[in-house]
Amino acid sequence: MFSTMKKHIALIASLVMGSAAVQAAEMNEMWGKSETIKVRPKDAARGQLFDEGNYAMFIHWGLYSQLANKVDGKTYYGIGEWIMHPRMANISPEKYKELAKTFNPTEFNAKEIVQLAVDAGMKYIIITSKHHDGFALYDSKANDFNVTKATPWGIDPMKELVKECEEAGIGFGFYYSHNQDWTYPGGNGGPTKDAAGNEKAFEDYFYEKCLPQVEEITTQYGQIELVWFDTPGGMPKKYVEELVKVVRKNQPNALVSGRAGHNLGDYQSLGDMEVPTRNVEGMWEAVDTTNDSWAFAWYDEYWKTPKEILKRVTACVARGGTYMFNIGPDGSGAVPERAKTILRESGKWIRKYPQVVYDAGASPYGHALPWGDVTTQGNTLQLCVLEWPRDGKLYLPGLQNKVKSVKLLNNGEKESLVFTKEGTATVIAVPYKAPEKLASVIEVEVEGEPKADQTFALDPELKTSILAEFSTTEGTVSHHEHRWMEKFGEWKVAHTYNKWGEDGRAVFEVDVLKAGDYNASLTYTGEGRLVWGVEVVGGEKIQNEQNSSHNYQEFPMGWINFPKPGRYTIKVACLEEGKEKAALSALHFEPMILED
Repeated sequence: MFSTMKKHIALIASLVMGSAAVQAAEMNEMWGKSETIKVRPKDAARGQLFDEGNYAMFIHWGLYSQLANKVDGKTYYGIGEWIMHPRMANISPEKYKELAKTFNPTEFNAKEIVQLAVDAGMKYIIITSKHHDGFALYDSKANDFNVTKATPWGIDPMKELVKECEEAGIGFGFYYSHNQDWTYPGGNGGPTKDAAGNEKAFEDYFYEKCLPQVEEITTQYGQIELVWFDTPGGMPKKYVEELVKVVRKNQPNALVSGRAGHNLGDYQSLGDMEVPTRNVEGMWEAVDTTNDSWAFAWYDEYWKTPKEILKRVTACVARGGTYMFNIGPDGSGAVPERAKTILRESGKWIRKYPQVVYDAGASPYGHALPWGDVTTQGNTLQLCVLEWPRDGKLYLPGLQNKVKSVKLLNNGEKESLVFTKEGTATVIAVPYKAPEKLASVIEVEVEGEPKADQTFALDPELKTSILAEFSTTEGTVSHHEHRWMEKFGEWKVAHTYNKWGEDGRAVFEVDVLKAGDYNASLTYTGEGRLVWGVEVVGGEKIQNEQNSSHNYQEFPMGWINFPKPGRYTIKVACLEEGKEKAALSALHFEPMILED
């Protein structure tokens, strides 16, 4: 799949870049071989930084950053860039525009922000040129509600960012909310009349503001990597086509985000904060943020740890995609110190092990493994081990290739490791102490293109979690995607089984690598006490009652014995009362007393 995607990029490059594509191809060899690598945006083929860099910085910054989720003394919990929306503080356009008169972000430092992206290992930056609030964070001649004309600061920060990105050798691009505009008449969610009382339609907004501003951001800042449109909603296709046409005309080397609408983008953009759990075909990206809000919120101190960042970055690369990670500068323009700390710490690891992320291919397993994840470079698997095994054995299940060598990466050195075959698993003898605090890397070179059995295997040392989406239906079980918000705009997603019928079952196939007892547990939601059954076809069956919650929590079911290694079928069912509102999201097995 990844090689197909690279061919797609190469074809685009050959059409739009000519000889520049050859230059870019030559620079491919440079990816990741130096902490100070310079890949000039002007030399990169279309989509190259997206396809090979696999990691980017998103920036949400604007007037909403000044409010920081507090209006008239009241704190509103949720994503800060939506603060003026009726479901948040419900600020009128007139009152919101007054904020521009006090927007004076004198702590903004383009050089420091770009250096942070470089330190984090990111290959390009995308920033909000105009969000749903309608405020342009650049010098717009099309509309005066912008940073140079409506604020005392009077500086165009985009010019400074472009300059610093060019000097640092990373790419640059714009976010632009093309459908929603809450302060301009006719924009989706905005006023329906202008200041004179005249009725305004979406067409008025589009031709008076939207299209001219997209023309501006694609002509005023040199070569850009990407135009990131957002929330197309019910925007008619003809308008999206016009916007894409402008981008193609002015920036033939720039990608258009999948959120442009009507399948007119160059790639798929997943849902907010969604890191996929299985490999995704084609070109795609996941967008995520350092804490819970995209824009700065004064109360939001729930930061992702460096280890969690690495888990998400490698997961996206292992699933075949790109990860764009957001920061939210505050109203003064400063990036929160904790955001800088976690990005720099995770960035040290990425710069130490660049081959795990840059120009890396998807995992042959199609999903994460109990100890971490796998990315590929040709016929080499890069094992990113987040949970180091306790007994000195790392299990690599279902690998179908002959293994040529296994090497542990440690402080720039490669140490050969002994490996053996136990049933369907390659067992690697590893040191008892992990060489890295965040994640250790093991290179496994195989003969041919890496291939693996994608059936989940129960790790003899670590808890193995199998999401419900990897099971099949038996009886009347319904499989669906459940999306919800813990706070406004903070999206969660789970692929679950619900609507349990009389004979409904979720059926899991597992490979048991080592016989013995395993503690089974389930992650689910529901109401009241629920009775669940977990059955090994041809083996033991357990049944237990546990409480439930409105959100997904894990509850123990009991021990199940697997008498010998091999493939087993597991059936899970919700029994008795309450099953009509129960939803299963995962099955877990943790090794207990094992038989030698």
